[in-house]
Amino acid sequence: MNVTKSKKASRGRTPSGQPNPIDVHVGNRIRLRRTLLGYSQEKLASLLGLTFQQVQKYERGNNRVGASRLWDISNVLNVPISFFYEDMDKEVAQQSPRAFSAPETTLCFEERHDEIDMDPMKRQETLELVKAYYRIPNRKAAKYLFDLIVTMSKSTSDKDTDPNDAE
Repeated sequence: MNVTKSKKASRGRTPSGQPNPIDVHVGNRIRLRRTLLGYSQEKLASLLGLTFQQVQKYERGNNRVGASRLWDISNVLNVPISFFYEDMDKEVAQQSPRAFSAPETTLCFEERHDEIDMDPMKRQETLELVKAYYRIPNRKAAKYLFDLIVTMSKSTSDKDTDPNDAE
């Protein structure tokens, strides 16, 4: 019986007993989206029919988010489920529970050619920009601003120019 308890307690965790880095990543993405929408943990919990402590545990990666719960969270936060797995570091992705239970198997991961050193979704600047965007009361003007930013990013990414150069 003792063996069963230790196996159950370690499910989804690293061999050291820490939360799985993938669960931590998913929790960070839940927190990011909740914060971008201006929701408190209490509000998100209320919308999901949970306690704020449960939301807190999900966000920290202490509790794993099941498939049906992730479905509910994605609907409440108005994002596709894939949002929670975006921008995952390759090292984190390689720490799935399967990697711990069958380390001899080679896990295949798509190489990302556009990888950058720092995840822009974790930057304070990104958070402030998105919050400011959603505070624009004139949604038509906000859409124009969005289109302008997308157009500018495409035109500058097509050129090999230094963004600090003034023209």
